[in-house]
Amino acid sequence: MNNGVHVLEAVPGHVLQVAVDAPQHSGLAGPLSYRSEHAVEPGSLVRVPLGKRELLGVVWPAQPPGDDTLPRELRAIAAHFADLPPLGPDWCRLLDFAAGYYQRSVGELASAVLPPQLRELSTDQLAARLRKLDRKRAAAPPDAAPARPDLAPEQAHAVQHLQAQLQAQLQGARPKPTLLFGVTGSGKTEVYLRAAEAALAAGRQVLVLVPEINLTPQLEARFGERFAALLPEPSAIVSLHSALTPAQRLQNWLAAHLGRARLVLGTRLAVFASLPSLGLIVVDEEHDPSYKQQDGARYSARDLAVWRAHDLGIPVVLGSATPSLESWQHAESGRYERVTLAQRIGGGALPRVRLFDMKSLPLKAGVTTALTAPLLAELQARLDRGEQSLVFLNRRGYAPVLHCGECQWKSDCPHCSAWRVFHKRDRTLRCHHCGFTERVPRACPQCGNHDIAPIGRGTERLEEQLAEALPGARVLRIDADSTRRKGELEAQLQAVHDGEVDILVGTQMITKGHDFRRIRFVAAVNPDGALFSSDFRAPERLFALLMQAGGRAGRDASAESPAEMWVQTWHRDHALYQALARHDYVRFARDQLAERQSASLPPFAHLALLRAEARTAEAAKAFLDAAAALAQDTAVLVYPPVPHAVARVADVERQQMLVEAAQRGRLQAFLRDWVPALIALKREHKAVLRWAVDVDPLSI
Repeated sequence: MNNGVHVLEAVPGHVLQVAVDAPQHSGLAGPLSYRSEHAVEPGSLVRVPLGKRELLGVVWPAQPPGDDTLPRELRAIAAHFADLPPLGPDWCRLLDFAAGYYQRSVGELASAVLPPQLRELSTDQLAARLRKLDRKRAAAPPDAAPARPDLAPEQAHAVQHLQAQLQAQLQGARPKPTLLFGVTGSGKTEVYLRAAEAALAAGRQVLVLVPEINLTPQLEARFGERFAALLPEPSAIVSLHSALTPAQRLQNWLAAHLGRARLVLGTRLAVFASLPSLGLIVVDEEHDPSYKQQDGARYSARDLAVWRAHDLGIPVVLGSATPSLESWQHAESGRYERVTLAQRIGGGALPRVRLFDMKSLPLKAGVTTALTAPLLAELQARLDRGEQSLVFLNRRGYAPVLHCGECQWKSDCPHCSAWRVFHKRDRTLRCHHCGFTERVPRACPQCGNHDIAPIGRGTERLEEQLAEALPGARVLRIDADSTRRKGELEAQLQAVHDGEVDILVGTQMITKGHDFRRIRFVAAVNPDGALFSSDFRAPERLFALLMQAGGRAGRDASAESPAEMWVQTWHRDHALYQALARHDYVRFARDQLAERQSASLPPFAHLALLRAEARTAEAAKAFLDAAAALAQDTAVLVYPPVPHAVARVADVERQQMLVEAAQRGRLQAFLRDWVPALIALKREHKAVLRWAVDVDPLSI
């Protein structure tokens, strides 16, 4: 102590650069300098003091600043996880790139993507976890390899292409990304399995990304069954996603980092898995918006998978029946190689799409816009033939709003600029934005009228009406509300596979990747809303969603009746629906890309969004106006601030401002200078609660 001030003693030895999760407002974007008595390899995990806290950090492969810029006394690292091998240079490069591109600090990103339990364990506790993992290494007796299905000619071509890429990569070539454009049911998963088999046989690790957590168990089971003989060790196939317990996630991450897990399956988070001998990356349903993180470091796992593969010089496969327009444009320009699977395996036909014109219905009281008489008749006919049907409505809950006919009260959320959704099962009004929930009132809160009624329809109401209209039909609803408890989703999907369900009702959860062999009929009700959205990506998302929903039908080629999809629409002549009826993604993509090019929208321009949140809209707008005044680059267009589509959530007002540049490099150069200025600007605008930059935003 000196005059009441604590002076840290100088620690002799080595100066380390350590990436730690420093608060954004501190302006500490890069690694910080610490001293260590011993040399510590870059990539090693350490504990370091920061202020009054002790944080997990990663020793970064960066040159320490010169002695003249270092403080006279540096704080020493508190602990070194010496039992854990360091994270590889390629992992550090990936983090460096992602942090720079998405405008976050490398320490914040590292803290977000490493297993949370690492932050809580001491060096001794981690050593004990590693010993426990060692005890599990006893190999299980290898099972006999299952018989592999014969490949269709298009599949064989795709497998040969990927095997050639793997072979060329071993000889030092850098393969282009492969866009595997395959219709639903064309056997893309079998292509992934064969490519993975080739990479595993060469002694490499394989990373397979899927968009949804609920797709991971079925894919893990399929890969586990195929590779039981090739990978007999207990931890050879692991999954990584946020639904795992912290202990499971750490165990699986350690297995991947130590090279014991040869095959890693996971959601977007898994793109950051430490894989020392990675040889192949697969991104299934690459178009899916779930690959884009929507908070914190708003990264795109698909784009980072492509960058990681390029950095390592390994193949990456992007699979989809409806590729994102960005990926399609890359294939058109030659940056990606496109491999097409145009036929369903086994000779199965794609479902015939019928565009049912809602305007053809007679205008009379009682006509419902979801369960029309022709649709009910078709469902009954399918029931009589013992076939399964799927009814798709992308809105959960019983009804979007409750309404009083006397005073026109509606069940709005007092904390958000949105309606609270009526959920009949538990008699609640629930806001799907902030979570605010109340019991349904017995009477109108404004005028006391007892006759308050639901308006609109969600999956819960659709399930109820189907059960009433088709007595004896076994109706099952699968959405986020019906699968809240652990194991519910798996049990419900198994019931569908076992033929215990006649009509499946659900949201987009059931349109992705599920191989329902018994479904012959799919109906999409009320899909028109996205046709007229202000978001320029809405048509792309709608087309992909409907193509995926239709793709659940007719996957069993041996069934007798033809598979069919009905789309109930008020706009049957719309170009999107006409392309859907022909299963013509190529035409749809060409039209959409022409529109985007004429409007200078991605992929022909590059965007970032600056979002600001405050208690008042005026405070959020003032921050954005001041941020726009700091923008001095004439090659970058900064649009005026506008409210978010849902302007108020949890009593917080949200505004956003779009930034556009013709070249990606120009936008990145602008953001590198602008973001540090925004950190300083936030100190002047204390009413702003949060702000964030979203690079390559998916929703505007």
